[in-house]
Amino acid sequence: MVSVAVIAGLLGAPAVASAAPAAPALSLPAPEGPFPIGVRTLHLTDQQRADPWMPEKRRELMVNVWYPAVPLGRAPLYMTNAESAAAVAGRKLDLPPDTLSKVRIHSRENAPSLPGRRPLVLLSPGAGNNRITLTSVAEHLAAQGFVVAGIDHAYEAWATEFPDGLRQCVACTRPNGPWPAAIANRAIDTSFVVDTLLKDRRWSIDARKIGMAGHSAGGSATAATMVADRRIKAGVNVDGPFYGTVSLDRPLLLLASPIGEKHFGPTWDETWPRLTGPKERFLVKDSGHSSVTDAALLVDQLGLRPQIPPTEVENQYGSIDSRKALDFFRDRLTGFFKQWSAR
Repeated sequence: MVSVAVIAGLLGAPAVASAAPAAPALSLPAPEGPFPIGVRTLHLTDQQRADPWMPEKRRELMVNVWYPAVPLGRAPLYMTNAESAAAVAGRKLDLPPDTLSKVRIHSRENAPSLPGRRPLVLLSPGAGNNRITLTSVAEHLAAQGFVVAGIDHAYEAWATEFPDGLRQCVACTRPNGPWPAAIANRAIDTSFVVDTLLKDRRWSIDARKIGMAGHSAGGSATAATMVADRRIKAGVNVDGPFYGTVSLDRPLLLLASPIGEKHFGPTWDETWPRLTGPKERFLVKDSGHSSVTDAALLVDQLGLRPQIPPTEVENQYGSIDSRKALDFFRDRLTGFFKQWSAR
């Protein structure tokens, strides 16, 4: 079976691309919803657990929390300057190093949260991608009244900045298929994040209303987390394979791309009879593996499609309009979680 690490978008693993002529103004689509949005960045350490990739260290996570907020404060950087520079250099783009830190987003940094008890949605990114790649989805969910936690699983993304500097994707370079073990570990990461957020008084999260979604490896992790932690009431797997035996009695939505059907379809077919709760498997026609992420939109705004190998464009972004794709995924995830985990 092809690994979930096969595919990486603009913000993921390095790949060769030709120079873009200039850096236009970059922006994510405005979220639709009644609430202004705040965002906080958390650095969490699980003192009870060694990191599986660096056993001499405790397991550390970077987490972005988006939430309904009082509209005070400034907009944060989309990604840090160091992360942007690493992404630009890794893709061999003729752009200023800080180009991707300047993407316009719609959250206010550390804004006070609005009162009210909120449902929680956890987001897990694809292999090699960090939590930032799902910002557009996260902001839309937060504007609809959810608290949203995007999790960076240490050493499983290219160039994620921690307080002590950039960390690279150790898992991406390991031979012999490290991802089944990584997915099981992500389930533990996610439960730790849930435990931490439920204790944090900056957000009033309803522990009875928790959902999870993930892209690629994050979709695999969503299923694994639901198996391990019954607090997760409903899940969305966007184009991720199932690893091992997955049996679930709670709602699960599988959103697939054509390239995902090709590579991961056998795991979906094998697992489907063991999903006994409400379930749906939906093919997003003409989409690519990374159409749920911000990467496709930013690739188009930078005019990069003509400079990227056609096979990569087809696999990653498909022929679907990137804005329409993001609108679809944002609306579909919002509707699903309102129906199954937030009611």
